[in-house]
Amino acid sequence: MESTTDGRHMMNTDKERAPVLRRINECRWFSGLLILLGVGELLGSSAIPGAEQKQAIALVGATIYPVTSERIMGGTLLIEGGRIQALGVGVEIPEDAAVVSLEGKSIYPGLINSDGLLGLVEVNSVRATRDYAETGEMNPNVRAEVALNPDSELLPVTRSGGVLLSLATPRGGLISGSSALIQLDGWTWEDLTLKAPVGVHVTWPRTEWRSREEGAENGRDRASEQVERLRTFFEDARAYLDAREVSKSEADLKFEALIPVLEKEIPLIVVADSQAQIESAVAFAVEQSVDLIIYGGYDAEAAAPLLIQHQIPVIVAGVHRLPRRRSEAYDTPFTLPNRLRLAGVQYCIAANDSFNAPNTRNLPFQAGHAVAFGLPEQEALKAITIYPARILGVADRVGSLEVGKDATLIVSDGNPLETQSQVERAYVQGRLVDLSDRQKALWKKYQERLRRLTPTSTD
Repeated sequence: MESTTDGRHMMNTDKERAPVLRRINECRWFSGLLILLGVGELLGSSAIPGAEQKQAIALVGATIYPVTSERIMGGTLLIEGGRIQALGVGVEIPEDAAVVSLEGKSIYPGLINSDGLLGLVEVNSVRATRDYAETGEMNPNVRAEVALNPDSELLPVTRSGGVLLSLATPRGGLISGSSALIQLDGWTWEDLTLKAPVGVHVTWPRTEWRSREEGAENGRDRASEQVERLRTFFEDARAYLDAREVSKSEADLKFEALIPVLEKEIPLIVVADSQAQIESAVAFAVEQSVDLIIYGGYDAEAAAPLLIQHQIPVIVAGVHRLPRRRSEAYDTPFTLPNRLRLAGVQYCIAANDSFNAPNTRNLPFQAGHAVAFGLPEQEALKAITIYPARILGVADRVGSLEVGKDATLIVSDGNPLETQSQVERAYVQGRLVDLSDRQKALWKKYQERLRRLTPTSTD
């Protein structure tokens, strides 16, 4: 019966449907639980964070690459209290120091990834493991560090490749939120966080449209509207700041989060690839009198004079990507870091591709690929150590091996830019890091399977 005028009939129908709906909800809940249990192993790393340094550590006999100065052959690096106490040849070693002999090995600063979702996502295809975007367009109050998962299996995998620091970056909307530079060892998100906030991130509207594209005119209008909304939001934030200084008005968390940008304590980090986007973002930053960092920067070479004039650095969003235009050479993305270097633009290289967080481990190979297309090897190493440290405002602590800086470093059996090199030891603020990870465990597992399947001479 389809009638909806009989109240008693509707009541009876609801009573009949209730047990069915309850069973459906129970099934949905149970299915969701099974999905979470299925990825449970991926959500909890078994690697134990390093113990606090309790005695001096002397790394002896290795070739030391400070990055900001010439390499030291057969040198000694002394770690005390989580910091580099001394390095060089003939360093005096305290009697109670733990001496680690590293003849034939190389010591480098921990590599720094300057953008990504590491710590904010586990499995890209599983919604329950993604925690990097908030609803709405204007979210400067979103803080990446509080969403970090310190038990992520991706952290041990990434640090096994020498990447010991990474920028956790929110996504979504026009203003996505503030990023945090994390060190890949710790029990909690507070332990992981080296610096927060690093910058407030904005996805710049697409300002150029090809005329033959459907809806190009509407697209340009929409971009103009978005830029105007950004401008209005910044003006409202300034008005709020002025009002706050003369009265005790109720706090607005979104405007509060933007104040460090307005006062030039942290930069605005803008996602922009095309020349038009970059120029529009620079014009906005100059108009608003805020510091700016460009992320992406595909066309940054074309805007080099403007970037140099306003001292705006570029975070290159990786070299493992395709050309943006059919007319461009296949190696255009690979040569970008060297072209920026030759143009005099301050830059660094990030590890970003379609998989993002799982492939942060490929950061040294992104830089190594740039070497194959013209970037000097020493520059490539700086592009993933001291250059990102300077751009992100942490060069006083990390990015190079210097006295007084954090003892966040790696010991390798070769050049970390080369795929055959292996990181054998790693320290984060003087703590020896566990370099076991899920991929190594799987490698050992299937090596054993192959061993059992391979006939021996006694079989």
